[in-house]
Amino acid sequence: MKILFTGLGSIGTRHLRNLHTAAKGMGIEPEVWALRSSDRPLPDDVRALVAREVRALPEDARFDAAFITNPTSLHFETLRALRGRVGTLFIEKPIFDGPALRLEDCLEPGQRAYVAAPMRWCGVMLALKQLLPSLRVYSARVICSSYLPDWRPGVDYRTVYSARRELGGGVAIDLIHEWDYLAELFGVPEEIHCLRGTYSDLEIDSDDLAVYIAKYPSLLAEVHLDYFGRTYRRAIELFCPDGTVTADFGDGTLTRADGSVEHFSEPVNARYMREMAYFLEYASGARDDSLNPPGTALAVLKLTLGENV
Repeated sequence: MKILFTGLGSIGTRHLRNLHTAAKGMGIEPEVWALRSSDRPLPDDVRALVAREVRALPEDARFDAAFITNPTSLHFETLRALRGRVGTLFIEKPIFDGPALRLEDCLEPGQRAYVAAPMRWCGVMLALKQLLPSLRVYSARVICSSYLPDWRPGVDYRTVYSARRELGGGVAIDLIHEWDYLAELFGVPEEIHCLRGTYSDLEIDSDDLAVYIAKYPSLLAEVHLDYFGRTYRRAIELFCPDGTVTADFGDGTLTRADGSVEHFSEPVNARYMREMAYFLEYASGARDDSLNPPGTALAVLKLTLGENV
């Protein structure tokens, strides 16, 4: 399988390693090309996983799959440049850095594509999705709070894309996972209201706080996203007639309404490996369904920016 990577930063490198591991288990031989924008040498262990590095693609180059893993602000132009040259696309989240871009301007009609949604694949979320049909939910409360300088040890947080608005940074887009899984659990809300901005002392020009209220036919949802919480919190609480169900993604626990706790602790990479195994099945034709097609991902992007869809 001939596969292109358009970026080998932290997330691109994770996907590259997981690709080789998953492909080996599935009997797939990947031939990986890396489209580089930098002359910086790749680490030896990463370089060993790449068959060819190029600064520009030959006009006749075609690929069975491509991973769009460069900065969000470059996704649209990258997809347009690859139009008609890739069988199946894996597009890192979020799909674009703004909602005004149109899919028909960068994708072929019928293009097979999946947009990354790793939170859907973690053990706690899989358990919550199994439980959800038995619940009657009055209200949902979601929080994702963490301290941006702690995200990448040894890296100046002021230099990463999260801190820079022009690169597509800011909590609303960067923490799109929360709206992605809410849309999967409950669908698109009828109405949404959002307040966001920069409120902390972090040296960034992107939004560090976004707060939402969303109205569904039978429930209200509250969402809080921030870059400045010193204690990591990532959870959803579902308020139901007989108690509260809490999925705590940081602790890896699912607390049922009766107070019983189920544990799903696992390495973070487990969710990415499940996602990669799914994508290789999709890209190889073993399954036809994109579990997060571009149209859905674009609708979720609009939600994160406080737009009613």
